[in-house]
Amino acid sequence: MNNKMVVAVVIVIAALAGYLTYQYQLADDTVDEPTATEPAEVDNTARVVDFSLNDMDGNVRHLSDWNGQPRLVNFWATWCAPCRREIPLLKKLQGEQDDNGVQVIGIAVDFIEDVTDYAKEAEFNYPILVGQEDAMAAAESTGVEFIGLPFTLVITRDGQLLKTHIGEIVEEHVELIVEVLQRLDDDGLSITAARDALEDL
Repeated sequence: MNNKMVVAVVIVIAALAGYLTYQYQLADDTVDEPTATEPAEVDNTARVVDFSLNDMDGNVRHLSDWNGQPRLVNFWATWCAPCRREIPLLKKLQGEQDDNGVQVIGIAVDFIEDVTDYAKEAEFNYPILVGQEDAMAAAESTGVEFIGLPFTLVITRDGQLLKTHIGEIVEEHVELIVEVLQRLDDDGLSITAARDALEDL
């Protein structure tokens, strides 16, 4: 079994484990889960744990390197078709931002050789960090089970986690994310209201 297959198997196992855990929690009526009226208290304390991964040049980068900017952190892989479909949209988003706007950060759960080859075709205009198990650990540091790719985080300027999204990001999602982040800056939108606005993403 080659290395790429090993990584794919690990991700499939992680996805299955996350799904089974979720089903078990749904079935167990004795589990003390937050009710629909309780999440605001949890949400208001949700912050992203800083993590570090190498970029494509081998330099160590920290998520906190982009503190002060709203961030869209996208976990992807070269072998993931929905991930590849997202990339032109994410490039478009990044190209529309000024220095104070949303920063897209790609995190490839993949081998550096494969990412380097793919990057020649993709021509990324946003930073790409690369890892395997350590990249999956970074995703799970959000407190959400890593159950598949693509996996996207929406983070405020001050490091609060607004949304975790599993699955492909489409243009309507990006438009809503940008709108909510702008309202946080310009209209005084509360963190709880921002999370509510992104709840069905």
